[in-house]
Order: sequence, then C-alpha cells, then structure tokens
Amino acid sequence: MSEPIATTDFGAPTSFGAHVFRVEISAARNDSVVIVEDYGYRGHEAGVPRDEERVVLLRGVWSGIADVARREFNDRLKAAKTLTGRWHTGTNLVERLLGKELCVLAWAAETANDEQLPVIGSKWAAMRPEERWWLFSMTVAEAGLPGDTQRGWRRALFHALSDGEKPATGRRRRRPVEEDLIPLPLFKEAE
Repeated sequence: MSEPIATTDFGAPTSFGAHVFRVEISAARNDSVVIVEDYGYRGHEAGVPRDEERVVLLRGVWSGIADVARREFNDRLKAAKTLTGRWHTGTNLVERLLGKELCVLAWAAETANDEQLPVIGSKWAAMRPEERWWLFSMTVAEAGLPGDTQRGWRRALFHALSDGEKPATGRRRRRPVEEDLIPLPLFKEAE
C-alpha cells in the first residue's frame, strides 16, 4: 500500500515542482485577489510559461465566493481522507483540478454584483467536478487571461450561472458525495 501524499492548503502536493494553482490574497482589504496557474516542472518547457495569471478579482467578489469554494473543496478533501484547508492572507495553494474549478467560479463571478454572487455560488456548487473541468478547458483555450473578462466562454459562464434567484436562506441539505464510475487521479502521484 502506498503512503498518502503530503498536502498543504487545499489538497496541493507539498512536493517541489507540482502543477498547482496559487490564490494570492493580500493583507490589505482593498487589494485584488489573484488566481495564478503554476505549471511546476512543466513550466519553461515547450513554450509553456512558468505560471499564468488566470483571473484578478475585486476583494468584494472574492469575499462573496470564497466560502462556497472552501466548503465544496473541503467536502471533497474529507471524502478523499486528505487534510482540509482554509483561505488565509498570503499564498494559498490549491490542487490542480480544484484550481480549475475555482477558476470557473471566479470567471463567472468576476463581473457579478452582490445579488448575483449567491446565485452563481449555488449553481457552481450544483455542478459535477467533470463539468467544471470541461468548462475550464473550453474557457482557457479562448479567454483564460485576466484581460479577457468579457470574451467568449467567460461571458457565457457569467450569464449561465448568474441567471436565477437567490437561494433560500437557512440550512441547506448538502449533496451526497457520489462515487465516480471511473477512478480519476485527483490526489494520486503521477508515475
């Protein structure tokens, strides 16, 4: 039996050179939050940059989506018997696939107002991880940089996830964790 992989923050491997996402949260309350894809060892090879900024969020927008992302990620990390995380000032490391999902949420929310943020969070949480990965792939191919806010799939994500009514307040029943039909290497070391 193999040993569990050491992780930090939100499932990110502690091994040097891992492909992860970084969420940079400044201590200053008015500064933006930046989500960066760090390619690890793959960076600087075959034209791949070392890292790429994916989205820059206003602090108010980040505050509106951070909790729903934390709850969703921690539920999945608990199911995988991995340490859970919390957002803190400074650099937060996020596992590669969870980082892709976070980008989808951030892209949908980046131009939203305070009334739309709970709707976006609710609709994002209702998606399956595979749906979020597919949306990341489609979006990043065309509009994956911070300056691409109103282009293509980024714009479509906002319209798709912000359309609806604010979820009812009160205790919401959590979606049960579903077993995958095909095992995916979410927290397995690449061989």
